[in-house]
Amino acid sequence: MYMRYRSRHRCCLALASIAIFLLMACPSFSLAWARAPISNSADGIYDILDYGAVGDGLTDSTSAIQNAIDAASVKGGVVVIPIGRFLCKGNLEIKMGVHVKGLNEVPQSWEPLTGSILMPTGGKNNDEEDAPGFIEMRTSASLTGVTIYYPEQNVDDVRPYPWTIRIRGNPSHPKEVAFDVTVAEVTLINSYNGIRTGPTENGRHRIMSVHGCVLRRGIMVDWTGDIGRIENVQFHCHFWGGKAFRGDFDKVFAYMQHNLEAFIFGRTDWEYVTNTFVFPARVGYRFIQTTNGAANGQFSGIGADATENAVLVEAIQQMGLLITNGEFNSHMSGVSTQVVVEKEARGNVRFVNSGFWGPVKHNVVLRGAGFTSFSDCYFSNDNPTSEAAILVEGGKVQIQNSTFGAVAEELVPGHAEPDAGRRFQSPSIHLSPGVLGAIIRGNNGYYGVKIENEIGSRAIISDNEPFHAPPPVSSNQPNP
Repeated sequence: MYMRYRSRHRCCLALASIAIFLLMACPSFSLAWARAPISNSADGIYDILDYGAVGDGLTDSTSAIQNAIDAASVKGGVVVIPIGRFLCKGNLEIKMGVHVKGLNEVPQSWEPLTGSILMPTGGKNNDEEDAPGFIEMRTSASLTGVTIYYPEQNVDDVRPYPWTIRIRGNPSHPKEVAFDVTVAEVTLINSYNGIRTGPTENGRHRIMSVHGCVLRRGIMVDWTGDIGRIENVQFHCHFWGGKAFRGDFDKVFAYMQHNLEAFIFGRTDWEYVTNTFVFPARVGYRFIQTTNGAANGQFSGIGADATENAVLVEAIQQMGLLITNGEFNSHMSGVSTQVVVEKEARGNVRFVNSGFWGPVKHNVVLRGAGFTSFSDCYFSNDNPTSEAAILVEGGKVQIQNSTFGAVAEELVPGHAEPDAGRRFQSPSIHLSPGVLGAIIRGNNGYYGVKIENEIGSRAIISDNEPFHAPPPVSSNQPNP
């Protein structure tokens, strides 16, 4: 075995010597030999460096990456984005059966500026809805393990860009659909618009472990005819808050809180959304009607923090939304209400085991003509107001087994509440004259449950903890 090893070792040294001689004697040969385009890879692996891509952050690598994708699309395969910063002045199309894979095993933080990084510059100032995305994805395609950073985006002068990633059929083929597309382990540093499905028919998308900063819209889902999945997604101003990517936490926070709609759902049939979060946003989760229809879905372990409006329901399918284990926080900004169900919403919205907190005008405002329920939920308000935590103006509502908390004057953020001292609790529930019916049962509160009923016998109210007035509060906190 030792002799065979020595023979192989001498052979390798000889080949290395020949290679070194050729590199020194003929530099042009070395470049051609090392990076000659490969039309077909026997093992199904296509390295973009072999097609002329340069990871220096200065050389436009769009054509080189697309050539690698085109080569892989013949029989299917993996296009490798190695370590480097790859400038892309144009758009990329990940064709059917092609998997573009960077070397980032997990989403990256806001520093350092390392790993497999794509740097798009095209589409600046283009806010047309149907503009091509930086990356267009077709059926059975995937994108994993990359960071995407817009080097020309300016934290002091944010400009619109098209969607970073679009999942849809080729627009030149109107009947083409896009099914089983995966986006995973991707970091978005400063996308204006993040990820979009549709408006052409698509299904079974898998958007998983995507983290980053998005400025105007995060993920929009439309015309998903078979169950789509969005899992373990976090949008946060931190990702464009550091020096490595020329960001600024405070400026990005302010922009996101006044502009971002983090998760938008048009037509989708039983979207499964699990472990998602945004901080901050103007709207955390928005449900709309498009020309394709509206949404229904299951939402578990979702969160929206530092929002104007955490959940905005404008339209949904009759089967509606099942929302479990959510946490929703709003600030005194804009509408300053965690949940708003608008008049046009006629489906069913169910909240179970969810928390609503922060300084707000209301925790909930219900205007829709459908059904809304809250079970085993928690409501509190840091804003000293005489307005009710839950304001019901239309439709039918059920509120049961829930708690209306009171906030201590001396509460320190991030710490347990003190054992004693004055607390503020806003009124609990206000049923306005336009409400069609209400069932309010088995709720409690720090000072009990205060209910204002303007619908008389249309409300069934029982087994709630009686309200008793709290002790007098300081002059800047009116007694509820």
